Amino acid sequence: MAVLHLGVVNIPYAQRPTTRAKKTVSGTQTTGDVAEILEAKYGVMATFFDAHKTDIARSLEDKMSGELENLLMGKRPNSNALAAIGGDIQKMFADFLDMREIESMGVAGVPTQAALMGVNHRLKSGRGSPRPSFIDTGLYQASFRAWVD
Repeated sequence: MAVLHLGVVNIPYAQRPTTRAKKTVSGTQTTGDVAEILEAKYGVMATFFDAHKTDIARSLEDKMSGELENLLMGKRPNSNALAAIGGDIQKMFADFLDMREIESMGVAGVPTQAALMGVNHRLKSGRGSPRPSFIDTGLYQASFRAWVD
């Protein structure tokens, strides 16, 4: 039985050290920490899966039926077929955030206040134009992975 997993590659966020109460503190948060926080508070990945489970199933069906056809025609099986499905799902997730789908799904607290205020840690000022929720530095979105085993 194939099992779909959604998660992130655990990468530390590079944050400038801040000075608090005459003590320098560096950022030690990782994409894994952020993913856990976002999932607990907003259910980002669960909401994505609920919204796109039919598309995910269709992608899985297409890839696996193609592999079965190749096998029946005598071709060697593609050991990367399941990895390709993961790539399709990763693209769906990136589009889900970029197109602000979650912002119209009735999730409490979404769009986020930070997105509405244009908080952007890639900018020196820390603020810019309003942006999609859950895309600040882009690291969370880029580190998302889906895999089947």
